[in-house]
Amino acid sequence: MSAPSLPAPAPASAGLFSTPPAAASGRHLLGLEGMSRAALEGLLEESAAERDWLRKGAPNRDDLAGCSVMLTFIEDSTRTRTSFEVAARRLGANVFTFSASTSSLNKGETLLDTMKVFEAMGAQLVVLRHSQSGSPAYLARHLPRTGIINAGDGMHEHPTQGLLDLLTLRDAWGGRFEGRRLAIVGDIAHSRVARSAIAGLTTLGALVTVCGPGTLMPAEVESLGCARAETIEEAMTDADGVMALRIQQERMEKGLLPSLVEYARVWGVDMARVERMKDDAVVMHPGPVNHGVEVDSTIAEYGRNVILQQVANGVAARCAVLRRCWSAWKAELS
Repeated sequence: MSAPSLPAPAPASAGLFSTPPAAASGRHLLGLEGMSRAALEGLLEESAAERDWLRKGAPNRDDLAGCSVMLTFIEDSTRTRTSFEVAARRLGANVFTFSASTSSLNKGETLLDTMKVFEAMGAQLVVLRHSQSGSPAYLARHLPRTGIINAGDGMHEHPTQGLLDLLTLRDAWGGRFEGRRLAIVGDIAHSRVARSAIAGLTTLGALVTVCGPGTLMPAEVESLGCARAETIEEAMTDADGVMALRIQQERMEKGLLPSLVEYARVWGVDMARVERMKDDAVVMHPGPVNHGVEVDSTIAEYGRNVILQQVANGVAARCAVLRRCWSAWKAELS
């Protein structure tokens, strides 16, 4: 079955990604959009150095000694929350976890008021995941003595995921981004992962082609700096890699997909489609994977499947981000 020549109108939730300010400097990391190439390359270098240290199994360091990190995940998370916690503890921070389900948010307290309480208690860095796009930027504007690290906000950005994806591709592509091309397939509309990947890759000189069902494609997606393909075959042919996205049913309006079986047939990454890419092309997925839907089960045996490398690189990338934000916090506020 081929994709329709005229995509169905995108739903209200699909377009265009909300675009709150993506400040990414000082003690905050709010997004990769707008970050300079030099800053991005610097973070990648630092992430690679952290990974070398982690691979050695060396004892914990004290880079974040005296720093209190509050993990505030208003949305569910396994990989990101755990990855931040491992990174912060390995660098000697005091780590606290905020549970929204048992907090005063259930009594009507606002997020800002709750964060002001944390600030008063001495939390210097807050790692925030929230369903509302722009919530990290909002807190960054209103908390004068706290650094905010965006761990995923609505349909906006997921900058540390973007950083670990870039680190994984940097390894796979021999450190060269110029002229390389990544295909991103699936639920583009609801994906903060896609937005951070597009921002980071285009800043470094790579090309991005997106494709997916018309109902999951933002209007004017090309304005983000990527190309759009009508079929997955077109997107993956001669690509240097493919990133399959998780179908985010929790964010969707009803009726955007006829069925997961049809989605897998039309938009799933399988070996026949992988063979359209270059010989050294990689397969990526931010997880958790819906096996047999976004990625065929046979991809698990593909030698250039780097999904677990992405997970491992997450700790290194978050070590680099925490160190940078803490260093900036001390320079600005101590």
